[in-house]
Amino acid sequence: MYADSHYGTVLVDVESRRPVDLLPDREASSLAAWLTKRPGVEVICRDRAPFFAEGATAGAPQAVQVADRWHLWHNLSEAAERCVADHRGCLQVLAPDPAQPAPEPEKFEDPSGSPWPRGHRFADRTRVKHATVHELLAAGLSRRAIGRQLRMTSRTVKLFADAATPEDLFHGQWQGRPSKLDAFKPYLDDRWNQGCTNAWTVWEEIVPLGYQGSYQRVRAYFREKRLSPGRVTARPPSPRVVAGWILRRPETLTEAEHLRLKAVLVHCPELDALTGHVRSFGQMLTERQGERLPEWLDAVRRDNLPGLHTLAAGIDRDRDAVIAGLTLPWSSGVVEGHVNRIKILKRQMFGRAGFALLRKRVLLYS
Repeated sequence: MYADSHYGTVLVDVESRRPVDLLPDREASSLAAWLTKRPGVEVICRDRAPFFAEGATAGAPQAVQVADRWHLWHNLSEAAERCVADHRGCLQVLAPDPAQPAPEPEKFEDPSGSPWPRGHRFADRTRVKHATVHELLAAGLSRRAIGRQLRMTSRTVKLFADAATPEDLFHGQWQGRPSKLDAFKPYLDDRWNQGCTNAWTVWEEIVPLGYQGSYQRVRAYFREKRLSPGRVTARPPSPRVVAGWILRRPETLTEAEHLRLKAVLVHCPELDALTGHVRSFGQMLTERQGERLPEWLDAVRRDNLPGLHTLAAGIDRDRDAVIAGLTLPWSSGVVEGHVNRIKILKRQMFGRAGFALLRKRVLLYS
């Protein structure tokens, strides 16, 4: 039995989904000889390996060759990740030196257990009013007199008078209310760690990304960072993660992923161009628009993306088969299932049989 490092060629009838033969190697001459004996072959689905292309051309020149769509997308995915890796500098953020760890931030605990910190405008105003009302009550004034003196309604005076502590008043709409800034905080953290501490500059950056809140919210968030003894640091996304964002459909991204991808693309024109090419190719593939391939190749060559240029050159050498793969309904996906089954058979028979028995087991499979 052949070891796993020895490769062969499995031929499958795409219509019946059954294997028709198994060749002992991956030589173009072997495939060409097999096809020459069967002149009725009309369509050949294959990946873009050169020996398959050469063998199919020599053995069945009359057949239409169709490049497999899954392999095309897989090749594009690998090229996209290489392009992102080439621009990994655009993904970096300022991080503390591990040799000098950042000091642990001091924890300031409010003895009252209040969820609102000192210095918060609403909290401080409420505490002052609560203290004033209770001082006047202790001095013997009636609630009506306190309302006249402090210009409060009777309902407001009753609210403050009945609260034992000001923290009893911190509830309802003032507590835990979501902010329009919440979705943009990962981006603000990244920009802060990159050294951009100007709230106005960052506000101008997030408005085109979809932020509809006020500049004051951004300024307040940066003010909290300045007053904090520790600094927030964000680990830059890896090239594989960013490539995954680019390769996925935009509607499948979470809001945070969408914002972080936008931030990357704003600061890296090359990756912005890469995203456009990937999504254009995905549209060609899913909507079977193979006639657009020459236009796509020309657009790729105009941008400074060496990783994508290599893929474009390989596609250009096999242009007719790729166009057919992006246009015709045929695909070699059924072959992959047989390949996995053959690998299992090889492991079961390792060291105990040869190619002849393997071929019989593959062809007699039902």
